[in-house]
Amino acid sequence: MIDPIYEMKKELLRRKYSPRTTKTYLYCVRRFLDYCKIEPARLTKKAIKEFMNKFVDTNATGSTINVYLSAIKFLVIEVLKKRINLKLKYSKRPKALPIVLTKNEILKIFNVVSNVKHKLMLKLMYSAGLRLSELVHLKVKDIELNQNLGWVRNGKGNKDRPFIIADKLKQEIFKYIEDNKLNHDDWLFEGNKRTHICQRTVQEIIRKATRKANIKKNIHPHTLRHSFATHLIENGYDLLTAQSLLGHTTLKSTKVYLHTASLALLKVKSPFDLL
Repeated sequence: MIDPIYEMKKELLRRKYSPRTTKTYLYCVRRFLDYCKIEPARLTKKAIKEFMNKFVDTNATGSTINVYLSAIKFLVIEVLKKRINLKLKYSKRPKALPIVLTKNEILKIFNVVSNVKHKLMLKLMYSAGLRLSELVHLKVKDIELNQNLGWVRNGKGNKDRPFIIADKLKQEIFKYIEDNKLNHDDWLFEGNKRTHICQRTVQEIIRKATRKANIKKNIHPHTLRHSFATHLIENGYDLLTAQSLLGHTTLKSTKVYLHTASLALLKVKSPFDLL
């Protein structure tokens, strides 16, 4: 009898799924198999539906339900090679709009961070719209200051993508690399034991900075990325440009920032004014 978890992990790695997705999928499948308590070869659509319905009953978010369903589909179809029609449909709960900082609030956060390294991390994350995982995995060789760009390697969807480097940050980044005597292959933001800085450390830096800046919004690292995208739209850039810079696969993911952009800054006029 095959070990479904072992075989699934092998298949996920073979297909070059990201470490984060691999970990999430395996966690979901372990919970599913523990719940079913039957041999994987005997899985049925009914067992899967019963497991998924318990999430609906507990008002789980649409994203949580979809992740579990995707993980189970991968197990059933790609690992167990079973022909089960898994076109299960669940109504998604409406998504709340992302929390966004104003430009003034962004400056407040930067101004209360005294540590040079910590401040540079936050500035880079906002100025380039980087995800937290993308920031911590940056290496010196990924930064091309003469081209005003950097590279996210093996980002979401296992893709490489360029990101912009603000003119105002070029000298800071150069000085930081020089002062810390970083080599070409070094992590840009090193943590303990010669590895990259921990994501939890960055989360804590933002939490403390938000409190110190007396900002009452529920802020986390991704808020800086939301703010970058929103401010792009407010500054007049089109959705396709924002989509490219954010690394979104579809335009649908980018359109949400049309709703977070300030109508005042977009200088929207009512059609009535033009009559």
